[in-house]
Amino acid sequence: MRAVLLVTLAAVASSSVLAQKDPHFVDGRNTIVHLFEWKWADIAAECENFLSKKRFGGIQISPPSENVIIDNPYRPWWERYQPISYSLTTRSGDEGAFADMVRRCNQVGIRIYVDLVVNHMAATSGTGTAGSNCDAGSKWYPAVSYSNENFHGSCDIDYNDANSIRNCELSGLKDLDQSQDYVRGKIRDYMNHLIGLGVAGFRVDAAKHMWPSDLEAIFNSVDNLNSEFFGDGARAYYYQEVIDTGNDPVYNTEYIGFGDVIEFKHGAQLGNAFKGNNPLHYLSNWGTGWGLIDGSNALVMIDNHDTQRNGDFGILNYKDSKLYKAATAFMLAHSYDATTQVMSSFGFESSDDGPPNNNGELVSPGFTDDGTCTNGWICEHRWRQIFNMVEFRSVVAGTGLNDWWDNGDNQVAFSRGDKGFAAFTISGDINESIQTGLPAGTYCDVISGGLENGRCTGKSVSVDGNSRAQVSLSAGEDDAVLAIHVNAKL
Repeated sequence: MRAVLLVTLAAVASSSVLAQKDPHFVDGRNTIVHLFEWKWADIAAECENFLSKKRFGGIQISPPSENVIIDNPYRPWWERYQPISYSLTTRSGDEGAFADMVRRCNQVGIRIYVDLVVNHMAATSGTGTAGSNCDAGSKWYPAVSYSNENFHGSCDIDYNDANSIRNCELSGLKDLDQSQDYVRGKIRDYMNHLIGLGVAGFRVDAAKHMWPSDLEAIFNSVDNLNSEFFGDGARAYYYQEVIDTGNDPVYNTEYIGFGDVIEFKHGAQLGNAFKGNNPLHYLSNWGTGWGLIDGSNALVMIDNHDTQRNGDFGILNYKDSKLYKAATAFMLAHSYDATTQVMSSFGFESSDDGPPNNNGELVSPGFTDDGTCTNGWICEHRWRQIFNMVEFRSVVAGTGLNDWWDNGDNQVAFSRGDKGFAAFTISGDINESIQTGLPAGTYCDVISGGLENGRCTGKSVSVDGNSRAQVSLSAGEDDAVLAIHVNAKL
């Protein structure tokens, strides 16, 4: 009887873990877009007018909890990561606008993932976006309420010591003690409030700086997702910020028992390769062969709001758009089976720059005739080369990678079963007949254009009866990638 009970408990625990790794995408959708610093009303409109029509699966939003206002004088992006309460009022909007956004996005099949900031509270004293006050020096945050006894002692992090990494203060931010039932309860109440409003999951900020056992206890204690949108028994999706450099004593694998982790080596290694620092042909065993964790435990990206600014690890960003688009296309075309995320930025010159604003009030994105953004917003997710590859990923879902081709250097190509094919060059021209798995016919390249009204608006590619494609891709073209799939066949 005891053995049966233990097996049953183990099965329940395993089911819970798998449930917390499910992003709850609507069928035929994939990829999370990080709409960094967008207003809630603008996100709702983007769900309805664009994302739901382009096969995107969900949105990571900026932290919705009240933060201290930093006048420096332009209100840097990082003020959003200095919470002083769990009230849902920020420069993106109030709780009513937040609830409206979540409802409208769910209604068109776009999921919302909250950037969850619960490792710490603000390092700066002052007034918050909902009118609350705090005294960071005495660790007093009355709107929660937290006081000095709810925090670890103040100390600087020693990255050679796991205890220090998890118990000391990240950039002076006041480090909460999540082992306390009281602190866990406050965090759980905040998460349950968001879940009740219909969010699908959480990007867990600074997870590396919290103890895995504390996070597991909190995650396992929160409510099931709102049944109105997700049915009965659905669990929140978690993807945790654990920067595993291999050079300090905290490992991302410590966190995969209760959610996914963000695999930072993915963007770093692909960035280095597409910058020419590693020949592309080495990517023939891309994935776990490069030291990445198994895709079933990972969320991957080319850059995020942090890495695009710090210049470390060889990260590409929108400022090197040709290579950035190619690396993003590789991520979305490849069979490494992780959850994918793309960045949607605002323009910045310095690492502290905040979003486009008018005297502190966010300015909404504008749109050109071709759908790209204005008013200081970059909106990489609206670049044709990126949103068409999101569709590519949906079209080839469930297929393996085959017909790998390379020139021994910086030109590569591969097929995804009999559904899609992509080729890349960052050095020299490709003029080759290359084996694919595709049926014979003429296909529209979805990078230079696409299939519209029965014709190709960009390049076309012919595939013969032996499934060989005549590939022409010049290093001097606007894009370093060519991609075709069965839904873009004439």
